[in-house]
Amino acid sequence: MLLPMKKIVLPLFLICLTFQAKTQQKKLNILFIAVDDLKPNIGVYGNTLIKTPNIDRLGKMGVVFKSNYCQQAVCGPTRASLMTGRRPDVTKIWDLRTQMREVTPNILTLPQYLISQGYTTSGIGKIYHPGCVDKKFDEASWSIPFLKVKPSDYPSDLGEPTQKHYQLAETKQYFANQKDNTATGEVKKSKSDEDEEETSTIMGAADISKKGPAVEKLNVPDDAYEDGAIALIAKKQMIALTKAKQPFFLAVGFHKPHLPFVAPKKYWDLYNPADMPIAEFQEHSANGVEVAYHSSNELRNYTDIPANATQGGTTNHISLKKEKQQELIQGYYAAVSYMDAQVGILLNTLDSLHELNNTIIVLWGDHGWHLGDHDLWTKHTNFEQATRAPLIIASPGVQSGETNQLSEHVDIFPTICNLASLSIPEVLDGKSLLPLMKSKENSVKEFVVSQYPRKIKKEDVQKLGLKNGNLMGYAFRNKRYRFILWMNNGFTSKEAFSEDRIYATELYDYQNDPLEKVNIAKDVKSKAIVSALMQQSKTFFSNELSKK
Repeated sequence: MLLPMKKIVLPLFLICLTFQAKTQQKKLNILFIAVDDLKPNIGVYGNTLIKTPNIDRLGKMGVVFKSNYCQQAVCGPTRASLMTGRRPDVTKIWDLRTQMREVTPNILTLPQYLISQGYTTSGIGKIYHPGCVDKKFDEASWSIPFLKVKPSDYPSDLGEPTQKHYQLAETKQYFANQKDNTATGEVKKSKSDEDEEETSTIMGAADISKKGPAVEKLNVPDDAYEDGAIALIAKKQMIALTKAKQPFFLAVGFHKPHLPFVAPKKYWDLYNPADMPIAEFQEHSANGVEVAYHSSNELRNYTDIPANATQGGTTNHISLKKEKQQELIQGYYAAVSYMDAQVGILLNTLDSLHELNNTIIVLWGDHGWHLGDHDLWTKHTNFEQATRAPLIIASPGVQSGETNQLSEHVDIFPTICNLASLSIPEVLDGKSLLPLMKSKENSVKEFVVSQYPRKIKKEDVQKLGLKNGNLMGYAFRNKRYRFILWMNNGFTSKEAFSEDRIYATELYDYQNDPLEKVNIAKDVKSKAIVSALMQQSKTFFSNELSKK
């Protein structure tokens, strides 16, 4: 009787080992959530006024990176950098018009790499900036053709929103009239979001083209606007990908809270405009550098803004009336809450599919956003409010928590590789954040780097004896300071550094001056710290120059 028992037990034991091995080898799915213009104004980052229950839920599931920074505070460059794990001086994307594959044809993207590792990759919404990739949203990144929202995906009684934003009948008629007048040559055609954002890279640039109003609040369902439609399509795709039994990377890009602030009325009703906190400091920094600022042109293009601004478009001030500031902040909060509800659809779908414990979830904002601080609106700067961006990563087997250690967007690519048990491509500029996820005491870098280009006027170029008016501001942020070097004559980190190329410097001490009220770069008391930070900057430039 003993012999037959051994024959039975041994196969069962081998079956268990085989099952265990297969379980260990099973690749984790990846849900990759991109959010346009989302600053860390969400509950899990300490904002007690805003309503973001779903992102807060994700934060409790994963690790919240509270000191995370983008590479350049505008959509195209920062997304290209994040998706490739390379800095803007490598991708050669510093604007919203240059196509990534035209200037760096062999660059490797995260989803492209995952395809080589056996993943099915699919995407919908805003992942890359459309002006920086081909019409197929970087075809090499997707094993399934990139999904798009169709007119039939919106409620039939409302139809597709005009300009992809507006459902209000009066606004739709406004654009219909504009289209008719443009055809007869009577008015200037409205520029795209990309063009409007681009004007802000040039100091003092003004643009008289107009979109619609900066806000819209209607009693409509969530899928009357694009993000609601995106969430429902992503839900269907997630179900299909799960049924396929192959590891997947699903990228879902939400547009809100990008301007205009349009959201169903129920999200506006969550907030009282009188309770909206306007920025405490709405001045330029003392001893500041004028090229550090812009005239909020991206916002000025909306039809309801000029009447509420007290400054013209040729200065780096806008000075909005208090009531308008509060309405815009209410709109920003409403748009965030609307987007948060769509994140909830994705999390609930994963939960219903029993895939939460088999999925790495990454949520990121492409950069921060100015809400009136320094008399600035939108992004386009090297200041804290524009460069600090939210990042939350939840992964099976990793304990939830938060970290104040420094991280940046180029770190996301290698971190996902690490969490998915994949080798990390050697060419990446970032570092895996897994050590930070394992312990809040760990650190992977001493500083992070953001950058932003500017142009100065021709007369200033001639006056200063420069070759051209192209500046690049490099912001080095450590735990206490932000040190900014504005470099002249089109300098990039792929050139040898020389102090002769420095146009201007800035230094802000966040321990004593969290609102960036005073640039202390020229302060005698700052001499030692400026010297140390200058040496650190030189080391960075030297290392960047030596990279292939």
